[in-house]
Amino acid sequence: MRHHTKDKGDIGLACVIADLVKHDVQVALPISEHLPFDLIAIHPNGTLITVSVKYRMMRKTGAVTVETRSVWADRNGIHNRRHNPGDYDAVAIYCPDTNDCYYLLASELWGSGRTLRITDPANNQMAGVSLARLFTNPARLFPAACPVEAEQVESRTGAVSPVTQMSARAGAGDCSLFAVRPGQESNPQSAV
Repeated sequence: MRHHTKDKGDIGLACVIADLVKHDVQVALPISEHLPFDLIAIHPNGTLITVSVKYRMMRKTGAVTVETRSVWADRNGIHNRRHNPGDYDAVAIYCPDTNDCYYLLASELWGSGRTLRITDPANNQMAGVSLARLFTNPARLFPAACPVEAEQVESRTGAVSPVTQMSARAGAGDCSLFAVRPGQESNPQSAV
């Protein structure tokens, strides 16, 4: 297998598309390769977000880093371009070492990028550490469509909300992104 930069990008894109589809998110691809994003993720309620896909191998430190710039080479040399705010709504990182995808909103990128820890730090430091395992559910890309007020609802009613059920399933490795409303369990097309 060739390991050219373009091939790695294609592998990352294919793996992110598969992961999104597995989580009930539809995907549209732009016709041009000259756009600042690689795909459009479509929530079942119709919300669209643009996503830039990155292929990143785990560093020796047990982390993956995504930078807010693009680097490419052509016959005129090596080029470097900083990403602009609004170039994309989110970033999806595919790591071949874990075979996992990690999802960040553009607003979660800091200055030059963001580092996610795949392995726990050797010194057990947790303050200021972004654990990659907290970024694997693509539902986090649609905060308006998947509100997180479940704990408030539970504390008032004592009942377990569908959002909490969704979170529990996602945490247990279940691939469903959206909660099923009571009485709609038999219809897989009825997502919240």
